[in-house]
Amino acid sequence: MKSLAIQILTGRWFMFFASILIMSAAGATYMFGLYSSDIKTTLGYDQTTLNLLSFFKDLGANVGVLAGLLNEVTPPWFTLIIGAILNFFGYFMIWLAVTKRISKPKVWHMCLYICVGANSQSFANTGSIVTCVKNFPESRGFVLGILKGYVGLSGAIITQLYHAFYGDDTKSLILMIGWLPAAISFAFLRTVRNMKVVRQTNELKVFYNFLYISFGLATFLMVVIITDKLSGFTRSEFGGSAAVVIVLLLLPIIVVVLEEKKLWKDKQVALNDPAPINIVTEKQSLDSLQVKDDNEKSTKVESVKTASCWTTIFSPPERGDDYTILQALFSVDMLILFLATICGAGGTLTAIDNLGQIGGSLGYPKRSVSTFVSLVSIWNYFGRVVSGVVSEIFLIKYKFPRPIMLTMILLFSCTGHLLIAFNVPGGLYVASVIIGFCFGAQWPLLFAIISEVFGLKYYSTLINFGSVASPIGAYLLNVRIAGYLYDKEAEKQHKALGIQRKEGQDLSCMGTACFKLSFIIITVVTLFGVLVSMVLVVRTKKFYKSDIYKRFREKALATEMEMAPHGPAKSMVDENDNVSGKIVGKGG
Repeated sequence: MKSLAIQILTGRWFMFFASILIMSAAGATYMFGLYSSDIKTTLGYDQTTLNLLSFFKDLGANVGVLAGLLNEVTPPWFTLIIGAILNFFGYFMIWLAVTKRISKPKVWHMCLYICVGANSQSFANTGSIVTCVKNFPESRGFVLGILKGYVGLSGAIITQLYHAFYGDDTKSLILMIGWLPAAISFAFLRTVRNMKVVRQTNELKVFYNFLYISFGLATFLMVVIITDKLSGFTRSEFGGSAAVVIVLLLLPIIVVVLEEKKLWKDKQVALNDPAPINIVTEKQSLDSLQVKDDNEKSTKVESVKTASCWTTIFSPPERGDDYTILQALFSVDMLILFLATICGAGGTLTAIDNLGQIGGSLGYPKRSVSTFVSLVSIWNYFGRVVSGVVSEIFLIKYKFPRPIMLTMILLFSCTGHLLIAFNVPGGLYVASVIIGFCFGAQWPLLFAIISEVFGLKYYSTLINFGSVASPIGAYLLNVRIAGYLYDKEAEKQHKALGIQRKEGQDLSCMGTACFKLSFIIITVVTLFGVLVSMVLVVRTKKFYKSDIYKRFREKALATEMEMAPHGPAKSMVDENDNVSGKIVGKGG
């Protein structure tokens, strides 16, 4: 019998805790607004060039197809180590450029560096989140909500740590987001791994404990941000808040130890005092017999001949079954989901990436930009947790389809875009909350819908394909619209003032007009995304009314029966011909 320490370190719950820590440092891409001004002034970029850099950041963060394919054929630790190396290299090179420790890089060099650094996020997501979803398939809403929630909080977490370590030196922040995520990933390389799924009756209760701790962390960060905004923090006060943040980050280990200790004791009791196992046989339902029949038929067909993936592209299985990669990519459901994400994530990401410039053009002080970034980060967390957890509860209790919740989130985000467009007094604070919430809420819904509709077999690749929609939307709305219109208005203002822009000088714009038209266009595009999402609601309505988790319960039960300690068996057989086994008694 293995010791308690080994039980804890090799258990599923410690693996989930390790994933929480990895995710809590994996959202550095959302902090671009904090250091983008340093890049713009040090390297002399205009807004279009800065937005191009921002696009490559989003491209790297969301194009994780390579990470997905790699995770299909290698263990999660290999995916994590590649991500850690990419993260450090990319941000370290940006730090060298901004601090002028190397000669001024060309624009394409900077685009490459930030793309490589941001791409590490997709490796961390794939290595941790996909593994956790596969290890807890019946609680995927909670898993996605909590883990993606910590990604959302990571911006505020790292902001507190950087103020404690470096004060207001945003250039040092770039170095910090290079080494910190890489160090955490290296620390837990062998912890995050695929494990056998065993059902636990109190599984949701344990996830609620993790959820309450994350709520505590988010609430503390919110109080710190508000206090800092009202009175201002000294560096030593930031040091105190950073210490509390670290304690709250490590607090879930208590939940892990308590839960693994309970499992360890149950195993000891089962091994030392195995009770007789009653095998109760009962009549199978028609559905169970049908599933068995279908499985036997499919096994026979596969043993005779495996059809080429090219010949089955347009002959997908039922929703919920395991699609091949090509079947999923060419399906109408994926196309609809992809288009809705382009419209929704593209608009909210444009707002997040331009927070520094929006605040500056609307006359907010520079210190407020840090507040905007932290607000986006915290409400990004709330959006991820609420959409993941609430959609899971609604799905289980009321068969409420996740695509409806996605549609509602897209519609709500339009409010934030309009607040920016019309420069409502103090509206940027409210817009930061709304946009952070809506941006965060989209991701657990997107990932959960993909897993439910297309199955878990190629989940690593499919969620990374779905994420590609975000940088496409960001390029169209951020670079081609927001960046172009900002520079056009800035040049118009410079001409009116008779100012001639010198080479290498940044191009700045002041006033509501800088972003007004851009965000009106973004609002219209998002409303189009709402209509597209409604089509998916109609198409998947019948599917979400069925029992979509049935197969995972049956698989977990089979694993539990295999792992049950063997004792004297007593058979209780029903008179009916069609029977199935069920283990009853201690140790079963």
